[in-house]
Amino acid sequence: MTATSETGKRRRVFVTGIGLVTAFGQSVPEVWASLLAGRSGISEIERFPTAGFPVRIGGEVKAFDPDAFIAKKDSRLMDRFIQFGVAASWSALEDAGLNGGQLRGSDRAGVIVGSGVGGMNTVEEQALQLHQNGLRNVSPFYIPMMLINMVAAHVSIAGELRGPTSAVATACAAGANAIGDSLRLIQRGDADVMVCGASEALYPLSLAGFCRSRALATEFSAPARASRPFDARRGGFVLAEGATVIVLEAEDHALARGARAYAELCGYGQASDAFNITMPHPEGTGAALSMTKALADAGIGVDAVDYINAHGTATRLGDPSETRAIKTAFGSAAAQIPISSIKSMTGHLLGASGALEAAVSALAVWSGQIPPTINLEEPDPECDLDYVPGCARKRPLRHALSNTFAFGGHNVGLVFGQAQPALRRAT
Repeated sequence: MTATSETGKRRRVFVTGIGLVTAFGQSVPEVWASLLAGRSGISEIERFPTAGFPVRIGGEVKAFDPDAFIAKKDSRLMDRFIQFGVAASWSALEDAGLNGGQLRGSDRAGVIVGSGVGGMNTVEEQALQLHQNGLRNVSPFYIPMMLINMVAAHVSIAGELRGPTSAVATACAAGANAIGDSLRLIQRGDADVMVCGASEALYPLSLAGFCRSRALATEFSAPARASRPFDARRGGFVLAEGATVIVLEAEDHALARGARAYAELCGYGQASDAFNITMPHPEGTGAALSMTKALADAGIGVDAVDYINAHGTATRLGDPSETRAIKTAFGSAAAQIPISSIKSMTGHLLGASGALEAAVSALAVWSGQIPPTINLEEPDPECDLDYVPGCARKRPLRHALSNTFAFGGHNVGLVFGQAQPALRRAT
């Protein structure tokens, strides 16, 4: 099969399943209801001691049982980020109606699941074993427990999915790149189904590193109010963990099995700031270019976008840069488009953030509802667009654009549109 059909048209690709592991919960209805209600998933970190840290809050997944998704003999040999990613993958396949072995042995089904940090906890623990107790105390399973590609590997092996399988490690853009790269594989005919997204876990060393870089919000007396994208009093982002995996499916494959879709993935654009390792370009040059490329790839103009899911990290430099980028990409239309940052509720899931926000964009198009930006009480004058403060909005959405940016200057835009009537899920 080729990227174009016999009629010469590019293959259309749809989101037929979503799997989630978040601080809000692990089901689509539960997570979506929390976001629309403006509830925060930020709380005191409980899984490891934070005494001596200037930050003691995060978007922590507190009620996760890996044994509900993975055999205990396997899960105990997985880093936490791998457990999250595998669980989200099985949930996505179940949501898509593909958990009954329909894909087993297929070379037309593949997996791309990335991460920004990977198995940092395993690295930390095994380094301590080596230096404190010697070589013989390093686990023989250390390497496969920490590698970023191991979510994809485990899902491919357990599901016997023989199609294109890999991982992406573009920092906070990993999940968005994994989804976009999967779109391309289906469009060009290398796969019919792709399981794609990203996973990230919260570890002491990661928290320590971001504390030392002074990137985090330090207001932890009221955790739910700590993440304040586009607000004049914002002080940095809130670290979080979790996984999001979606099932992307070619139109012909989905129609043939009577599948139902949340949305169509219409466009993918990526560009580099080529500016700085950690700082965004002040004018958002690369970010604007990724949006423009995504819209061009989708074949739509700026007037067809009814919602932008912002990267919106609540950093001093990032939020104004994104605002300028949106104005550059959308011109005068920017002022009319509702824009929101769910990081105000979820915190920043690093490599998994783009995957979660892509899923939220698909859900927004599907349901005709826009999640709010909470804690936006004193807008920064430099951030003067419509950031949907406080309360969700209900309105029909033709297309949603999801923005994801990352350390290193990686910028990704994903465009989601309405699923055609024959595929659309009931809301």
